[in-house]
Amino acid sequence: MIAKKCVAMILAGGQGSRLGALTKNVAKPAVPFGGKYRIIDFPLSNCVHSGIDTVGVLTQYQPLDLNTYIGNGSPWDLNRTHSGVYVLPPYQSANAGEWYKGTANAIYQNLGFLDRFNPQNVLILSGDHIYKMHYGKMLKVHEESGAAVTIAVMPVPWEEASRFGIMNVDDNGNITEFEEKPQNPKSNLASMGIYIFNYEALKKYLIDDEENSESSNDFGKNIIPEMLKNGEKMVSYRFDGYWKDVGTIHSLWEANMDLIDNPPKFEIDDTDWSIYSRNTALSPQYVGENAKINDSSVAQGCTIYGTINHSVISSNVQIGENTIIKDSVIMPDVKIGKNVKISKTVIGAGAVIKDNAVIGESEDENGNYKSGMCTNGLILIEGGTVIEENANIPKGSMVEIGK
Repeated sequence: MIAKKCVAMILAGGQGSRLGALTKNVAKPAVPFGGKYRIIDFPLSNCVHSGIDTVGVLTQYQPLDLNTYIGNGSPWDLNRTHSGVYVLPPYQSANAGEWYKGTANAIYQNLGFLDRFNPQNVLILSGDHIYKMHYGKMLKVHEESGAAVTIAVMPVPWEEASRFGIMNVDDNGNITEFEEKPQNPKSNLASMGIYIFNYEALKKYLIDDEENSESSNDFGKNIIPEMLKNGEKMVSYRFDGYWKDVGTIHSLWEANMDLIDNPPKFEIDDTDWSIYSRNTALSPQYVGENAKINDSSVAQGCTIYGTINHSVISSNVQIGENTIIKDSVIMPDVKIGKNVKISKTVIGAGAVIKDNAVIGESEDENGNYKSGMCTNGLILIEGGTVIEENANIPKGSMVEIGK
């Protein structure tokens, strides 16, 4: 039997309903990010840099695009004989055949997969976070502490703490209390949803949890509180780098903007920690004589004749003459015509914006274009949508345009 020190399991099956139309046809981890990446690239790349060569990716909702993208794992050097990346959808067996009911149940249904590798430890990750993290450092802390589980935590603003699972710890970093989205948190140390379990302990608690008909089969709601109640040693691992849960349209847009701030809040071009991805062979971008690009990221295959200010432009995007785009995220294969004004908008793959459209801006009394009144407003345009000529879509608190 193969024996692994650590196997990673990436939870990538969620519907991602808070991302609206962007996840109508694809799983959340397959959503494009940063011009040339998918969200799943970040945990996969972290695993490679951390020396973890066996990774299970648990899929469920709209898995085709994600499965195709991962393929045999070659972009992440995970196409190996006795290790590599494995796509793990729900499956029919003699004893069961059902959708993953929760995060804990998803791992429970794949205990057979884990048993093949007989790991000492299991690293459990989310497929929808943007960050760079050396899991090997966390694993070292976990092993030296002798803990049953180590949980990555980071401080969040106190006013946001009630949105997270909050860990209360002692002076040695041992977890003494866990509060799931507390109204009056005692701490601002939030769980990042990154766990390293001793496999024997994990397996026991998963089996017990599955036998409890009243359980939600969730790590945060059930497994972690139960282990704490039983006095298991639970240790926190503090992370002080960039981390963003991109589960909402605003957080996805914000994370993209973080890449192109001056200086960037998240350095994606770090040569010491490359983010690997599956890239299609496209020609270099073409920038017309009168085009202007300021504080922006433009991927391969684009044709640019207009002006781009502080925006992320994905591959194979066309932007016409006299068009102005600012503070926006344009996903692959979008076609934008001439004399278009776009501000603070996320445009899904394959959308078409025809000439003279105005999206997210309004015209003042002097005929100048300005941003809408709502500073937190965003517009989301579903992939494949056609916005007709001369359309005017004003900025609102959240506007979602579908096909």
